[in-house]
Amino acid sequence: MTWLYELLAQLNWVYVLSGLGVGFIVGMTGVGGGSLMTPILLLFHISPATAVGTDLLYAAITKSGGVAVHQKNKNIDWGITGWLALGSVPAAALTVVFLHLWQGDIATVNKVIKSTLGFALLLTAVAIVCKSRLLAFAQQHASDWLDLPPTKLNIMTVLVGVMLGVIVTLSSIGAGALGTVALFLLYPRMPTSRLVGTEIAHAVPLTLVAGLGHAGLGNLDWHLLGNLLVGSLPGIYFGSHLTGRVPDGVLRPLLAAMLVIIGLKLVL
Repeated sequence: MTWLYELLAQLNWVYVLSGLGVGFIVGMTGVGGGSLMTPILLLFHISPATAVGTDLLYAAITKSGGVAVHQKNKNIDWGITGWLALGSVPAAALTVVFLHLWQGDIATVNKVIKSTLGFALLLTAVAIVCKSRLLAFAQQHASDWLDLPPTKLNIMTVLVGVMLGVIVTLSSIGAGALGTVALFLLYPRMPTSRLVGTEIAHAVPLTLVAGLGHAGLGNLDWHLLGNLLVGSLPGIYFGSHLTGRVPDGVLRPLLAAMLVIIGLKLVL
């Protein structure tokens, strides 16, 4: 048992408990972990670049389990996932290249990341609050989208992937809430569970490529990542068992308000 005591002694329980809390909320609400985790890491005075890089790889690992569950339930459209990845993965790689070119000016890199993070948080808050209205709007105009030629719809899906690739690589936020809303607008007749599963499947390669890119730039804290995973994995498990226990009309506005406050602080 000596090895267990040594392992526990090496853990930073502030990070472990942070991971537990974020994992619990993600499991209960489905709100993307990046929109919660990255701002928390900034509160711990971790540099924006390291916070984003660490959170990206954290997201790739935690979302992989979700892919297995959604695939088992046949909730993934791999065709749409492929078109999204065709835009997002190259965009993520190119964004990492630009970050590498700016690496000599770390102050500028951190400023760009903080600004993008702030705007991404504000957009995510809007997506959380207006999700049902956006879905109703998309279904109301579904006939307009269904008349689009498949080629044009595929091109629009790739462009959405490009947008997500840039935003997610710079902020670690957007692969969940923003991606799902975008898919709602493009594919209004697709069942919600299948849209969510498709976006989770797309988020794994996107966050993995972006996270490994940041790791190559030195923007990754492996010890921090390990502590977050120790807390978040059981948090997601227990939180998922409480889904629906807290009224959605109460929880989502509270989360959105918190994201707006943090986002405005980062932008202004």
